[in-house]
Amino acid sequence: MGVSRPPGTAAVLAVDAGNSKTDVALLGPDGSVLCSGQAGGFQPFRTGVAGAVDVLAEAMAAAGLDPRAAAGPYAEHVSACLANADFPVEERKLAAEIRRRNWAGSTAVYNDTFALLRAGLPAGAGPRGVAVVCGAGINCVGMTPDGRTARFPAVGRISGDWGGGGGLAEEALWWAARAEDGRGEPTELARALPAHFGLDSMYALVESLHLGRIPGERRHELAPLLFSVAAAGDPVAVSLVHRQADEVVAMAAVALARLGLLDEDAPVVLGGSVLAARHPQLNDRIAVGLAERAPHARVSVVTAPPVLGAGLLGLDALGSPDGAHGKLRAHFG
Repeated sequence: MGVSRPPGTAAVLAVDAGNSKTDVALLGPDGSVLCSGQAGGFQPFRTGVAGAVDVLAEAMAAAGLDPRAAAGPYAEHVSACLANADFPVEERKLAAEIRRRNWAGSTAVYNDTFALLRAGLPAGAGPRGVAVVCGAGINCVGMTPDGRTARFPAVGRISGDWGGGGGLAEEALWWAARAEDGRGEPTELARALPAHFGLDSMYALVESLHLGRIPGERRHELAPLLFSVAAAGDPVAVSLVHRQADEVVAMAAVALARLGLLDEDAPVVLGGSVLAARHPQLNDRIAVGLAERAPHARVSVVTAPPVLGAGLLGLDALGSPDGAHGKLRAHFG
């Protein structure tokens, strides 16, 4: 769908860029979606800053926009929620590159977890609460209407993180390999993981992964399998699922405490593929854990597209009326 408005009259160019895909939506002042497009993953650690922002340009082109600087600006404001924008210095570099493209008069860059948080807050509510995303990785952010935020570096084990789909797959492989060779306790994972790939042993699976016969990106298929094995009662698999739940609770409770929300009625928004699957052993334990550590928290699971959150943040920045927010929410269901 192309744009019928002349350049510069739209309100927000909303961007949600994750590791696997990038979504953009151009919003009118009333919150209507004028056009939208999608492109591939946003990975500045692989492509560099300019190369990563080129992916945003590809999504704009898919929406019918000309991303060249001479064609813009298209909106008053760019609201970009970006994966791998984990430190303020990274946000500044990405914002500078987006500004250089002349897509809007002003630009704000956030970590993509802020999009999940904003999308999951109740309609009409201000930007106040905490979100935990557990998809390929794990992250947590919080914000309050006065502009304070709580966040974690969330760059893997070096920043104290544990879990996410990728981390759970690695743990499942570790425990299964040790079960087969005798270094660890028995677990059904030692049979189920290689069987998933049509192999008869963990030795064969490890060899195939190591030599590239099974592409490394297929490891993400093992996280759902871990939950299936846990649902059947395997003690090792159950322990991993419970540890993931406890990590989610810890991150949310710490973020609430940092913002002074631990003893107040505050939303805790859960999202990402692992949490959105609503595995009872995971999500039920999270609910119990948060009831103990943050008894006033209101927990919800969000499945709305994160680009909704990026758009709402953009409308917030422009002081748009509630009707614009409502119209945007209605568009994304």
